[in-house]
Parts: sequence; structure tokens; C-alpha cells
Amino acid sequence: MNRYLYILTCLVISCLLQPFPALAAKKKKVISSEQTPATTRPSAVLNAVKHWSNPDYTRISLELDRDVTWEAHELGKGAPGKPGRVYIDLKQTRMGKDVKDITIGDGLLKGARIGQYKGDVVRVVLDTENIKDYKIFPLSDPARLVIDVRGERPPEISRLEPSITAMPERVVVPKLEEMPAVAEKKSRPPKKPSISKIRRIVVDPGHGGHDPGAVGPNGIQEKDVVLAIGLKLRELFREELGVDVVMTRSTDVFIPLEERTAIANKVGADLFLSVHANAALNRSAAGIETYYLNLAKTDKVAQLAAKENGTSLEKVSVLQAILFDLMANYKLNDSAHLADEVQKALHKKIRSLHSDVKNLGVKQGPFYVLVGASMPSILVETAFLSNAVEESRLKDPGYQEMAAEGILDGVRSYITSLK
Repeated sequence: MNRYLYILTCLVISCLLQPFPALAAKKKKVISSEQTPATTRPSAVLNAVKHWSNPDYTRISLELDRDVTWEAHELGKGAPGKPGRVYIDLKQTRMGKDVKDITIGDGLLKGARIGQYKGDVVRVVLDTENIKDYKIFPLSDPARLVIDVRGERPPEISRLEPSITAMPERVVVPKLEEMPAVAEKKSRPPKKPSISKIRRIVVDPGHGGHDPGAVGPNGIQEKDVVLAIGLKLRELFREELGVDVVMTRSTDVFIPLEERTAIANKVGADLFLSVHANAALNRSAAGIETYYLNLAKTDKVAQLAAKENGTSLEKVSVLQAILFDLMANYKLNDSAHLADEVQKALHKKIRSLHSDVKNLGVKQGPFYVLVGASMPSILVETAFLSNAVEESRLKDPGYQEMAAEGILDGVRSYITSLK
């Protein structure tokens, strides 16, 4: 009996010492970190890093193929001789093949270094020299993160004269038929420059390229009509006021919103005018209104800002949360004054031909295109493209000319008030 018990015990121990087949197979199966389930959202791609050095801040734009979440950290604020770092981790993101480190050296930032910090995290490191603060806000279509770094530049850098070179203007015939009329006006000799505090104006026709803006019931696109108005406005400013005019775009091209005010700052503009055509779900909405940068006071303004920003109401709320800090050097009172003069003059000019035009007044809104401007800046809604009657007016070269003349009159009144 004891012998049988001994044999049974040996058999049990022998079995326990041998690995079970199922356990052995499971031990060999390893799930690599490179493997992701089919249902996992694909990573975003960081395609490019751009920068603009402005008089009182440096702007960095991280261009992506989709929206991302991020975390930002600061390691010691830069001071003369004591550089610091700001780094931004882009979650679930990978680097594009053409992304490289950039050198800036403008007194605020030495440069930006970009690397694949982890398998799904791209880290952007800004090597700072002398910064006070920075703000990050998202933009859409295309997706990007904009970083504004503010501070005090060394005197030798601050004294540098701003470049007055505008973006290269390719000669492309716009789609609308009113352009020959503009060309004919160029033959008139321009007036001599007048002595004024306003010497350079940036005209910004909204949208462009792949971004049509609002589209009317009959297919008229905002980007086309505002370009036509903007080109007419350029000629009027040059001929009637004798000022230098820089266009953010003079053809049907896409210019990112954050680049438009960067252009104005770069060329040392005294005024920034963004020209648009309005739209609303209510097709009977009509009239003229002019905006300057501030918090949205109504839901309608927030919805319009979302449309002009090419983004969602949620992202407009993100901008509102940091807007006061972004507006630290914004010419709030001057912009309100400019908006008032332009709104009155534009409505008066259009009403001389269309007595039914509504004066919707001056309003405030969180428009990305105005963020970062270091000069008085406004956004003019010349009419409602979503309204069939006003759509027909907007496509008429005569209305476009009147709109340009009305804006001119408003700017002239503003300049006169400064003397």
C-alpha cells in the first residue's frame, strides 16, 4: 500500500515539474507597443513648423493633419544670459518626414527643436531668451496649434526697422468680371502722400483658396467678392489717401488666419482691415456690421466667429477663455473708434443707392484673424451672402465699388479725427 502511494506521489511531482502546453504558449506571446487595435484612432501627423517675428511677440504655428490634444510646460523663464525652455507635447502624434528644427534668434526665441519623444508623442521645445508669457490656441481647417511668445527684445533687436516687403503677388486674373475696371483705374496718377499718422494699411480679403467662406443661394462665394472689394480698396487707398497698401492676398490663395495679422505686424502697418461677407441660417437676415476684437456678447456673434474662424463653437470658447491675455497690447479703443467710423460711412454710402439696407452697428467678437494685431484692426461684414437680394448686390461690380468707397470714407474720417 505504501509502495503504491509512493509511486502515485512521484507521478504527481513529475507532472508538476513539466510546463503545461497552454502556459508555455501564452508565455511566448508578446504584444508589441507598435501594434494597435484596428479600432484605435490613427495618429495625427505634424507636417510643418512655421514662425513669424513681430515687434512685441513671436508666433509659432504647428501644422497638423488633424486636431490633437497637448500639454505645455515651462522650465525657467528666459532672462538675459539665463535662457529657459517651453515644451509642448502633442499627444497621439508622429513627426512628418520633412519636419526639421528651426533657428529663430529674434531676441525672444533662439529656435525650436522637434522630436519623437515617445512612440505616440511629439515634443516641440522652444529655446527661449527673454520671455514673459506664452499662449497656445488651436485652429482648424487645416488643423494647427498657434503659440504666441511675448517678452522684451534686446534694444539692438527692438530698434530694427520692420520690413515693408509684402508677400509676392502672383498675377492671376480673378474669377469675377469686375477686375478690368480695376486695371483701368491704375492709369490715373496717384495722389502725393499726405502727412498723416496712418502711412501703411493692410487690406485682408477673407478666406481664399480651398476655403470659400460663405456661399450664397446662387453659388456666389465669399472669397471672390471680398477679393474684388479688397483690390478696389487698395487702389482707392493709394489714389485718394496716398498711403502704402499691403494685401494679405491679391489672388485666390489660402492664407492661414494666424499669418494675416503676422503680415500686418511684420510690415509695420498702421491699420488692419479684414473684409468679409456675412451669412446666417436665417436667409432673411440682411445688413452691414463691423467688428473689433473682444469677447462675444451674444450667441449669434459666437456663431459668426465660428464661421469666420473656420472652427467650432467649442474652439471659440477656448479662445474666449484666453482672449484677455492675448489682447494685452491690442488697440481696443482705437479699434472701436475705427470700426465706428467705417460702419457709419459704409452704411451711408450703400444707403445712397439701396435705401433698405440695415445698419446693424458695431459689435465685438472673438475673431482669430484679429488676434495678435499690434495696430487698430477691424473686420467688416459688407452684406449677407446668405440673403438672395444681398447676394445679387455683392456680385455686382457697382456694389463692390461702393463698398470700397464706403470703407475708404470711414478710414478717411478716422484719420481726420487723429489730427
